[in-house]
Amino acid sequence: MFELFLTSVKEHISITNEEFEFCKTLFIPKKLRKRQYLLQEGDICRHTAFVEKGMLRTFTVDDKGNEPILQFSMEGWWVTDLYSYLTDEPSRYNIEALEDCELLLITKPSWNILLEKVPAFERYFRILIQNNLIATQRRLISSLTESAEEQYTKLVATFPTCLQRVPQHMIASFLGITPETLSRIRSQMATRK
Repeated sequence: MFELFLTSVKEHISITNEEFEFCKTLFIPKKLRKRQYLLQEGDICRHTAFVEKGMLRTFTVDDKGNEPILQFSMEGWWVTDLYSYLTDEPSRYNIEALEDCELLLITKPSWNILLEKVPAFERYFRILIQNNLIATQRRLISSLTESAEEQYTKLVATFPTCLQRVPQHMIASFLGITPETLSRIRSQMATRK
């Protein structure tokens, strides 16, 4: 464990071996089985997690029982409810393992120690948060201005392995369409090939 995390860190910042060894002492390795929750709606998010192995989904449940999916998180990604994590307010989201997962968890107190003792991590997390904000804004504008087929095509091009690992009804939920609409889109695209 920590190999993929080290790769991610080195893509964004330079740190010494000693700094990384210190960093490792602040993380808690955690395994989740498929369908196990990292976070449930109403709980306060106490950890942010780096995904070393597996895939998770962040979703909520609406008053009709639908499960709109905010994001999928796979190897090399971070997952948390950042608002709940930073404010100690109850989460509005559920984070569930779609596969068996290996995660590296860090609590807010440990995160603060890391940022204080290894200042380069301030830059690392700033870059990640900036990238997340940009991706969120692009996804929002895409959902407002593009057709479901355009959104699906973009998803296929950007995250092809995600489609092989996630059930189609969850892909439809992520895109904000019905499974039947997704099936029709896939069928139409297949006949054009």
